[in-house]
Amino acid sequence: MSIFLIALGLGTTTTFASSHWLLAWVGLEINTLAILPLMAQTHHPRAVEATTKYFLTQATATATMLFAAMTNAWITGQWDITQMSHPLPTVIVTIALCLKIGLAPMHSWLPEVLQGLTLTTGLILSTWQKLAPFALLIQIHPTNPAPLTIMALLSTLIGGWGGLNQTQLRKILAYSSIAHLGWMVLILLFSPSLTILSLATYIIMTTSLFLTFKMNEASSINTLSTSWTKAPALTALAPLLLLSLGGLPPLTGFLPKWLILQELTKQDLPGLATFTALTALLSLYFYLRLSYAMTLTTLPNNTGGMTPWRLPHNQPSLPLAFSSTSSMLLLPLAPAIMAFLLT
Repeated sequence: MSIFLIALGLGTTTTFASSHWLLAWVGLEINTLAILPLMAQTHHPRAVEATTKYFLTQATATATMLFAAMTNAWITGQWDITQMSHPLPTVIVTIALCLKIGLAPMHSWLPEVLQGLTLTTGLILSTWQKLAPFALLIQIHPTNPAPLTIMALLSTLIGGWGGLNQTQLRKILAYSSIAHLGWMVLILLFSPSLTILSLATYIIMTTSLFLTFKMNEASSINTLSTSWTKAPALTALAPLLLLSLGGLPPLTGFLPKWLILQELTKQDLPGLATFTALTALLSLYFYLRLSYAMTLTTLPNNTGGMTPWRLPHNQPSLPLAFSSTSSMLLLPLAPAIMAFLLT
């Protein structure tokens, strides 16, 4: 386990530190190969299926990225990541990186893969695995913004729409991830610093939610009804975490959405800002659905049968406490964060 986790960090760090497309490709391959054993560790057929789907998708994306880098080197004679000046390889590498992170319309693998994993591995897939592709997306500066904008708008719409009819928590979190990725990529063309801020807040909020579900051992909406007997205090905070993911003030999740809509308005794009704000309502519906299932429904039970649910757990609570606090209380720091972004 330690070797795989170190390799996972090494692959991402290699991609972060690279200015050459070949080295970035090597980092992404190390990253993919390191997470595959973690995904298949339960030896369940569903986990093996998810691992196979993930491997084929990532291999296709990295091969396409390498093809785009070779095409760019053939046309311009440059292997530097920041020297993607020709529109053809730029569009190809943008599509490849969007496939790696699960941006619509190349999103269909993400809910299926996440459903077959444990919550811990799903957390790594939803957070850490997004860092390296985003580092490359921020560096390439697409010369043609139209494909990226269309994919971002599709992601915000499909991410909200696809999660409406789901009952499995991991699929709901996957569609939540797709919707948030759409917000991040949409503002990437105008303000990369806002993309980094949005990615950081998304990672904090998603980590908190995954750890909450892991502590409650919840896998579907129905199992959330037993949460209050297992961890009453955590169940009381969980709706705030969900509403923070939905982007409601005065919670942390409102901060990136507010700044993104403000930046889109400054760029004379009120139509895009209105559309993305309306698609956020779709996501808010299934967050409210989860909040209702967790706090306002109880498992049919007699009074004596409720006691066994209060079992002691030996999971570390410090990461959950830190991420939960950050997911709800960072909005007052908005002026400091904005000043930091501007500098």
